[in-house]
Amino acid sequence: MNTSTIPTLASPVKPHINDSFAIHFAPLSLTDIYSKTDDPSNGAIVVMSGTVRNQTEGKAVICLEYQAYEPMALRVFYQIAAEIRQKWSDVNRIVIYHRIGRLAIGEISVLVAIGCPHRSEAFAACQYAIDTLKHQAPIWKKEHWQDGSSTWVSIGACEQSSKDC
Repeated sequence: MNTSTIPTLASPVKPHINDSFAIHFAPLSLTDIYSKTDDPSNGAIVVMSGTVRNQTEGKAVICLEYQAYEPMALRVFYQIAAEIRQKWSDVNRIVIYHRIGRLAIGEISVLVAIGCPHRSEAFAACQYAIDTLKHQAPIWKKEHWQDGSSTWVSIGACEQSSKDC
């Protein structure tokens, strides 16, 4: 992991006025995220919705539990947005929301939305945002298995494996 791009709490990165970032206990709404991303100059809005699935590597999952170091996670979101704006200058809006707490199968855990005049940039920026978030944001998930056991999955596990965490 390139630690030079990971922000610290003292980092000066500030969110763009049209962007929105949050960490919530409450369920996330696709409609709300879409409306925050909408802009008359957009020709495309790409939304990535991560949901809790019922299995991991063939093992039955009953729920996930997320925890975050919120101040640092938000700084990482701001940094991701700043990097997106450097790579894809046409991006109008960036929205990144993540849930914390215990989530049932099928619930939305993360929403990333990018508003942009052109779809190719919107898709690329959205992919970049979720991939970077998964590897850098201090957000941890605990997988609760049907057999009663559970396992914490950290951001470091994503970096050290070839798995799509």
